[in-house]
Amino acid sequence: MDLPSLNADFADYPTLGKLSPVGGFPHPPRILLLYGSLRTVSYSRLLILEAQRLLDRMGAETRVFDPTGLPLPDGAAADHPKVQELRDLMAWSEGQVWCSPERHGAISGVMKSQIDWVPLALGSIRPTQGKTLAVMQVSGGSQSFNAVNTLRLLGRWMRMFTIPNQSSVAKAFQEFDADGRMRPSDYYERVVDVMEELFKFTLLLRDRKDYLVDRYSERKAEGRPTLAASLADSAMAHER
Repeated sequence: MDLPSLNADFADYPTLGKLSPVGGFPHPPRILLLYGSLRTVSYSRLLILEAQRLLDRMGAETRVFDPTGLPLPDGAAADHPKVQELRDLMAWSEGQVWCSPERHGAISGVMKSQIDWVPLALGSIRPTQGKTLAVMQVSGGSQSFNAVNTLRLLGRWMRMFTIPNQSSVAKAFQEFDADGRMRPSDYYERVVDVMEELFKFTLLLRDRKDYLVDRYSERKAEGRPTLAASLADSAMAHER
């Protein structure tokens, strides 16, 4: 086939074999959870805590980031302690859960600030590329999907694998009891669905991530071979 614009030295030929797990991870899936409100009674935080309990039960290792004290983007130096904490957690995680209240038909400023503090690249490392993502929202009124749609857009921009399922909890003030626990409902069952799906996709993708996000354009720009070729070359190094 004539492809005059393609540089064959950097082109890959995907196969099922190249998608085989590489090495495997001995540790549980590492999931970071973010919420988007600083209110004393924050329903996005309560929903995140329910998600955390479910993930812990499945065997994940979880961390919830508290955005209290995080400065506005560009409002402090990048070495601010809360910024460093957030970026370290981003690098640590293999999957994430984002939950925002809907504000004026979009996500909250608190939620957006957390995302804006994480650049697409830190040196040569992309802190979110190839990680899995589940998105959720809470609303004070009728059910809406504006916030989760925005979170999906952000996840794509951060080069994350956003799972198909999502959760949108309407009239969130009715869905939690006095102890802050979510009542049994269709909304709760959807949260279970979403966490199960996130866990499965994280297990499926995390030890294939490097190959899945390896790009022709970046290989060509950096003058490096395909990842599959690099791995094969490393495996045969002892023969030389």
